[in-house]
Amino acid sequence: MSPPASTKAAAPRFAVTTVAEQAADALRRKIMAGDLPDGYQLRQDALAAEFGISRIPVREALVQLEGEGLVRIVPHKGAVVSELSVAEINELFMLRGLLEPLLLKKSAPKLTAADFAEIDAILAEYREELHTQDPTRWGELNTRLHDVLMSRAEQPRTLAIVAGLLQQTDRYTRLQLSLSADSCRRAEDEHEELVRLCKTGEVRAAAGLLKRHIEHAAAELERFILSRRRP
Repeated sequence: MSPPASTKAAAPRFAVTTVAEQAADALRRKIMAGDLPDGYQLRQDALAAEFGISRIPVREALVQLEGEGLVRIVPHKGAVVSELSVAEINELFMLRGLLEPLLLKKSAPKLTAADFAEIDAILAEYREELHTQDPTRWGELNTRLHDVLMSRAEQPRTLAIVAGLLQQTDRYTRLQLSLSADSCRRAEDEHEELVRLCKTGEVRAAAGLLKRHIEHAAAELERFILSRRRP
């Protein structure tokens, strides 16, 4: 028996098995194109009506975009488009670019076989997560990798400062990696080369690569933010 005409008209526009993912993708494109400006409130009921779906997949899509740093979920207000600050990014990444290479120079010669086994395991997991295009754990794995590489520096105060910087740049890291497949591929290649240089004792080259790696992420984020601001 065929469903009534009214039911056909109300059918979701997205495939049932990927409703939340496709809603997230549609919103991501709007945000990255600048169609939804910083601070814009994302109302679940309005989005559900626009996409022709229920509010549940919209809610899941917003949670996914929060994990990528594109959306903030604010108590008593709901979801809003994240306000991305070029000044904040530049300051945080500048400090990382100064401190992390210094710590790596002190830590790399002291890394043990057990440390490198842990690093290789993190790299393998990181590679798998990057290839699944699910940014949920990108920031966490990036932080773990950097933490272990610097862990033998024997400078606890500086390590604590860097740990705070990594935590504050977590959402920016996830956003930067989600900008393009090239961003993911470059991050993967640079991390693997960084570890190789540490293993072979090329500490100065490793520190230089780490600095460029951090500076490139900041520059890519700045270009993205400025590109979606309308004149």
